[in-house]
Order: sequence, then structure tokens, then C-alpha cells
Amino acid sequence: MVDREKKLPTKSTGTTEAPYVFDPFAPGFSDDPYPHYARLRGTDPVHEHPKGFWIVSRHADVVGLLRAKHSVEDDNVTKSRIHALSMMDQDPPDHTRLRRLLTKVFTERAVNGLAPLITDLVDKALDRVEQTVAEQGQADLVAELAYPLPLLVICEMLGMEADYEWLRERAAVLAHSLEPVADPGPELIKAIETAETELVERIAGVIEAKRKAPARENPDLLTQLIQAEDGGDVLSDEELIAQVVLLYLAGYATTMNLLANGVVALLRHPAQLELLRTREDLDANAADELLRYDTSVQYSRRITLSPHEAGGKVIPAGATVLAGLASANRDEAVFGPSADELRLDRPEARKHVSFGGGPHHCLGAALARLEIRIAVCRLVRRFDRLALADDIAWHPLMITRGPVSVPVTV
Repeated sequence: MVDREKKLPTKSTGTTEAPYVFDPFAPGFSDDPYPHYARLRGTDPVHEHPKGFWIVSRHADVVGLLRAKHSVEDDNVTKSRIHALSMMDQDPPDHTRLRRLLTKVFTERAVNGLAPLITDLVDKALDRVEQTVAEQGQADLVAELAYPLPLLVICEMLGMEADYEWLRERAAVLAHSLEPVADPGPELIKAIETAETELVERIAGVIEAKRKAPARENPDLLTQLIQAEDGGDVLSDEELIAQVVLLYLAGYATTMNLLANGVVALLRHPAQLELLRTREDLDANAADELLRYDTSVQYSRRITLSPHEAGGKVIPAGATVLAGLASANRDEAVFGPSADELRLDRPEARKHVSFGGGPHHCLGAALARLEIRIAVCRLVRRFDRLALADDIAWHPLMITRGPVSVPVTV
């Protein structure tokens, strides 16, 4: 587990610099972690941390780790039964079985068919932005767009009622369960357990209702998951609940932060913002460049099942290794000397690893790209005077990255 790190002591002579220790909890780190990642890549790209875990930070090493047949199941992490049954937290053959069943209903055709819905939801959100600015002088794009859009989309897909504040409060608490904290304390543990229990109970009720009265025409995703079969194999109720919780947390929270991060990046790069307004042919590539430039999931964890070689070092079996996705996305070896710059026409933008890699590559990657492309492009083209109204404060988290709010004028 990760704790606030301390520098190792220098030698008694006082002339030898202390060995570099990566500190994701350093003051100001969450405001801009990328200089820290650059130092990590340049100083110690396969970093054995004194707290007992490893970090790989270069693109080639991150891709190699994600593609290797290591484990995502960490016995040292306290997980609930629901997390343990989640596809994200299982190795083959269980992961393979669950992913095969979900892939049957999470098809490219189904995702592309959501474009009209997403467009309509975005336009309604932008109407709210315009009205809020007219009434209050500014609007928060997280509250008006980045939060409700992915939540409404995932609820529509699942055929579930979207209870904004109820779901947001519980998802915000559950996000802390993904963070590596040495001692979360009894209050946070209790809050996580309560939020999960309440979410599970609601999803279980919806599943029971859909079993009794399944949608006959145009069945929603949850109905399809209930009916999904592969060689006689079906999902149990517990497995269904676990996958729906995963879809909520991965499909809502991470996309919310991706949207917010992308808008902030554009507003801080006015030349690129103007380029996007005038070049519709760049829409798809721009979405990938925004994903690369400031991803919402900064790390992916693996447990080595055998010794793993990276960057001239051998990581022993049984080690906890963090794949630095955000760091790999800024690796000059892949993205050139302009890796720290936002370039919407970047030809290699799609080489980012924001969706992970290997067998655990994000199942919702196509949906996230679609939501970012439609939402961001319609936002910047509707409001030609869009601008930040205040400084940005970032959530002080390690694994996930996103702004608390994005106040704007239009």
C-alpha cells in the first residue's frame, strides 16, 4: 500500500544527494503531476519504492507490463465481495469468461447507436450552461456537463433510473476504495461499505424487476446481460451486480474526469481550441490527443506472477507494480520532443495507453471516445467565447485525476 513517502537520509558527509524517491503525495503534486513523471522517467524509470512497490513509467515498459500475463488480483488489498467479482479484478479464466459475456452486448454497433442520444444530452446540457451563465455569470462544466452526461448515458444503456445526487454521492465515496491508502481509517471504511451496500441493494432490485418483466423490444443493456449466454454459461446475480457496479464506476466517474480534463486542457491552449473549432476532420484524433494529454486514470496495477524484466531491471515475482499510464502518455521516445504539448493533429495520438492494454484493455474505450468527441466538439463550437472563470482545483487523489469544478463564462 502507498503511504506518504519520506526522503531517504543522505550520507553523513552531507555531500551525497539522497536517492530519488517518487512522492505522489508531495505538496502541489495533484495540480500538475507531469513534471514529477518526467523526472521519474529520466531518473529511475523502473522505480523500486522503499515502501515495497514498483513503478514503471516509460511507454515501452508500461505496455510490456500490461501485455504480460501477470495478475490483477492482489491478496494484500482488502476488497469487498462485489469488487472481487468484478471483471476488472479477476484473472483468466474468470476474467475471460466475464469479458466474453459482456462483449456480447457491448458491441461497436451498440455503442455507435448511442450517438443521437449523446448528442441530444449534450445539447440539453449546453442549454443549461447558457442559462446558468445568464443567471449567475458563470457555470460549472463538471456539474452541468461532465458529471451528468456519462451518468445519463450509462443509466440509459442499463435501463435504470438516473438519480443524480444519490448516485454521485455514492460513486464519489466508492472512488476512494480504488486509492492506495495505508490507513484509510474506520470512518472512511464504514462510508465505503455503506455506499456499496446501498448501491448493491438498488441494483439488485432493478435486476429482480427486469427478470420478472424483461424488455421485449429494444432490450436495454442490463436485460441483455441477464439473458447473455455463452455455451450455457450465464451470469449469476452476484456477478451481474458486480459488473454493473464496475460499469457505473468506470463508465461514469472516469469519463466524467476525462471530459473535464479535456476541456481544461483546451481552455489552457487557446490556439488548439481555435483549431478544433475550425477543423471538424480532427474530431476523432482530437479526442485521442485529449485522452493522451491528461488521462483520468493515472496508473494500472499488476502483481507479478513471475520475474518481470523492464528497463534493465528484474522485478521479482509477487511484487506490486504500478504501470504509469499518465507518464507513458508523455514519453518523448514515443511522442517526440513535443510530448508535453497539446497537439490535436498529433499523428501518433492513438498510441496513448489511457485505456490500459493487454487482456484488461478498457471495454468501454469506444464509448468514452464517442462521448468526448461529441461533448467537447459541440461545446467549443457552440460557445466561441468560452473561457475559464477561475483557477482550477484538482481532487487530491493518486490513481484518478480530475478537477473539482470547471467554472466558465461563455
